[in-house]
Amino acid sequence: MTSTEVSTATDGVLSTVNVVEALQEFWQVKASRNGGAGSGGSGALVIYESVPAAHPPYVCYVTLPGGACFGSFQNCPTKAEARRSAAKIALMNSVFNEHESRRISEHFIEKAVAEARASFAGDAASHQDPSAGIAAFRFMLEANKGRTMLEFQELMTVFQLLHWNGSLRAMRERQCSRQEVVAHYSARALDDAMREQMAREWASREREAAATGGGVLRSELARAERELRAARLAARELRFPKEKRDILLLAARLAPPQQQQ
Repeated sequence: MTSTEVSTATDGVLSTVNVVEALQEFWQVKASRNGGAGSGGSGALVIYESVPAAHPPYVCYVTLPGGACFGSFQNCPTKAEARRSAAKIALMNSVFNEHESRRISEHFIEKAVAEARASFAGDAASHQDPSAGIAAFRFMLEANKGRTMLEFQELMTVFQLLHWNGSLRAMRERQCSRQEVVAHYSARALDDAMREQMAREWASREREAAATGGGVLRSELARAERELRAARLAARELRFPKEKRDILLLAARLAPPQQQQ
């Protein structure tokens, strides 16, 4: 589906629905059904993030329980419309996610791993060896059979970031087993401490490259911005490129660009 087709479909089906309320209710009902009623609904919290802007088009992101993130994919003249646009695509994906085909199975794993290999093969800009990341990805999927992809998204994003950041390769060089790595990071949330740790590593790379002109952060950030915009406008899940951008922006603050002489 193109973003235009998605827009037409969601506008037709959801035109009479308050999608912001419907999305929150969907996840509250899901949490209650899964035994989360005693948590006061905190496990079903849907989080919105509006991008600061002085004029339209406005952009908004919504992060779902489980870590999946979607953005406003339409040209939004108001901040409220941007929130509704993000909620529309998130609600549609939340409902679709309940289908049996979205559960992690052997067939799903083989398809996902093949797609990951193809993605790495087509990424000429990446200098990372994909073997460690793909092996960890398969192991992680195997360990989460029966869950749906939206429920699995935060954990998958953590490992995407670890591969992008070079951390998986470093752990392999230290002879950490995949079981140890997955067990450690499965128990960790993707929080400010993890983001800051990765940002410091990117800031360090920028400082090391300063002698030869720097530009590590600038090029990586430009790439992350392009990926994020493309995913948002195509109405795709976008937690990974968004986290990359946020980490790189933090790194830029930790290692400000060199002043021109």
